[in-house]
Amino acid sequence: MPQLVPPHGSTTVKPLLAPETERAEERKRAEKLRKIPLDSRAVSDLFMLAMGAYTPLDRFMGHDDWRGSCLDMKLIGGVFWPIPITLPVNRDLADSIHAEEEVTLVDAESGAILAVMEVHEKYSIDKILEAEHVYRTADPKHPGVAKVLEQGDVNLAGPVMVLSEGEYPTRYSDLYIRPAESRAMFLERGWSNVAAFQTRNPMHRSHEHLVKIAVEVSDGVFIHQVLGKLKIGDIPADVRTCAIQAMIDNYFRPGTVIQAGYPIEMRYAGPREALLHALIRQNFGCSHLIVGRDHAGVGDYYGPFDAHHIFDQLWDGALHTKPLKIDLTFYCRKCYGMATAKTCPHDPEHHISISGTQQRELLSSNAEIPLEFSRPEVVAILKEYYASLRSAS
Repeated sequence: MPQLVPPHGSTTVKPLLAPETERAEERKRAEKLRKIPLDSRAVSDLFMLAMGAYTPLDRFMGHDDWRGSCLDMKLIGGVFWPIPITLPVNRDLADSIHAEEEVTLVDAESGAILAVMEVHEKYSIDKILEAEHVYRTADPKHPGVAKVLEQGDVNLAGPVMVLSEGEYPTRYSDLYIRPAESRAMFLERGWSNVAAFQTRNPMHRSHEHLVKIAVEVSDGVFIHQVLGKLKIGDIPADVRTCAIQAMIDNYFRPGTVIQAGYPIEMRYAGPREALLHALIRQNFGCSHLIVGRDHAGVGDYYGPFDAHHIFDQLWDGALHTKPLKIDLTFYCRKCYGMATAKTCPHDPEHHISISGTQQRELLSSNAEIPLEFSRPEVVAILKEYYASLRSAS
């Protein structure tokens, strides 16, 4: 029988979603409790806790776990954790909550009831400390840092019981695969050596090349895309899903990849976020995470391979899921095919490599996308989306 990597810091995945038979009654009780509004990042983190993707966490972090995660990438029990998972609120609201009070967590945008939480701790944080350690910068122009600097001044901590996963299970019914489900799928297929490919963009040929390298050295690849909130200008998940499926249907052998999605909101924390992505994929049952150029980065805040190097700084046993480090990928005219900076001996003038920004500009102006960069089936879907934007404006 194939054996999968164990869940992180636990022998079993620990989803925090209440059993369906109990949710209606718990919602009635939640209606009577004090309401705590959650911003989009906290909602995303709550859904990750709900599905067990943040195993072994059973709560939003208290002060000591927050500090340990920032400074040493360790929880107080010694378990590896590279980015704090916290619930910030404004000080006036925090002051009104008493110790051990049960509160209802609601989506600040929709007002929907999401969970019940028992407040065990209230604490202030040093936002600059968190920014400098997690993001390696306190620049408010960094989208992840901006989120930290703008959040409430007090964090609430305590165990949660989740009552809703929002619209994800219905809107993305075929993609919304929880860790327990992905593990069952891998075992059913006889996969034990599984590589995950994280993406928040439609896959172009460089991404395809990364995944095909992983297919060669694993039992299968889990193409795992971000369904949570992205930054302005990124391709919406619905469009990206169709584009990725078009690539899978036309350019991958059946049975070699699984497309799925999960509700995380990107923090753009570069190296630290690469570590979190690996930890999450361990919970999903993946033995490896494909780590390419500038993984989870934004702008020029991180070196192109900082996410490669940070894995080498971990202590033994921190993570079971290992990085599959792959160099910059591109089409080379002299090689007549896809290559990486590690395999291609030719000068960059022979390479076809388009940045995400350049691709968006080409699509926005209805310019042609080189076949060497992106598959025509993918381009057709993206062009249709950008045409709808132009007509709407």
